[in-house]
Amino acid sequence: MDIVITYVDGLDPVWQKSYEQYTNTPILEKRFRDWGTLKYLFRGIEKNMPFIRKVHLVVSGETQVPAWVNRDEVDVVLHSDIIPQEYLPTFNCNPIEMHLHRIKDLDEEFLYFNDDMFPMKECKPTDFFRDGKGVIRVSYHLLALDMFKQICRNSTRAAREALGLRPTFYFMRPQHICSPMFKSECEELYDKVEPVIRNSISRVRTGENLNQYLFLDYMYLKGKIINERISKKHFSVGVVSASKLRKFITQPTHKMACINDVQLTEERYEELRRVQIEAFEELFPKKSKFEK
Repeated sequence: MDIVITYVDGLDPVWQKSYEQYTNTPILEKRFRDWGTLKYLFRGIEKNMPFIRKVHLVVSGETQVPAWVNRDEVDVVLHSDIIPQEYLPTFNCNPIEMHLHRIKDLDEEFLYFNDDMFPMKECKPTDFFRDGKGVIRVSYHLLALDMFKQICRNSTRAAREALGLRPTFYFMRPQHICSPMFKSECEELYDKVEPVIRNSISRVRTGENLNQYLFLDYMYLKGKIINERISKKHFSVGVVSASKLRKFITQPTHKMACINDVQLTEERYEELRRVQIEAFEELFPKKSKFEK
């Protein structure tokens, strides 16, 4: 079992220059702020998921690789390694998700992590894969009133089309945590709907995109998903006190956690960034093999 992590350092000047050049849009620094917590995701993997074979870190370019990353232990994957050149550079996670299965030496079973997801307590392989199936809670929804939900609906329709099923107004929403994927299923689906995927790709996010739920929906419809909740708790920084954030990290109650960014003042961001790093240092004080 492998782990794939996608990461963006929005403070990287090379990335910022490219973003502004290709999008004609000023950088929204609050959208791409770095919380300095990526290394604790790696420490959590080493401590709580020792069964992981390999970790792949997907970034846009060499300047995006944190200086502390030990490349003898972390497989650094550039967008250009997996995404056709005609779609690069991209500043949209959705085209990246469409091509993760192209990573070299990727295990058949892999978990897709965003960089705000953390293994907080000891996990077992069966928490994520069991009896040849992925484990994750999924549900279906009707109203697609914002761009993200429109993308989810597009993904459900494409998955159903690949299986010869009638279109539906409903769309899938898995729980927001690491996604269990099968490389062969992703490859099979990509081959079936490649023109649809290619037509959906854009440099920045639009309502015409597809996302990773395309693959999860396809696997679910084929009976390759066990609809069971992964032990996980969600936390949005900035909506509660710093003390509660510290307790959430240092006294975890669930195996997995997702700590989402929100719009904050610069002063509040600096305070909560410091609290997060201090709390994660308390939870994971030992440097991992993934660090130099």
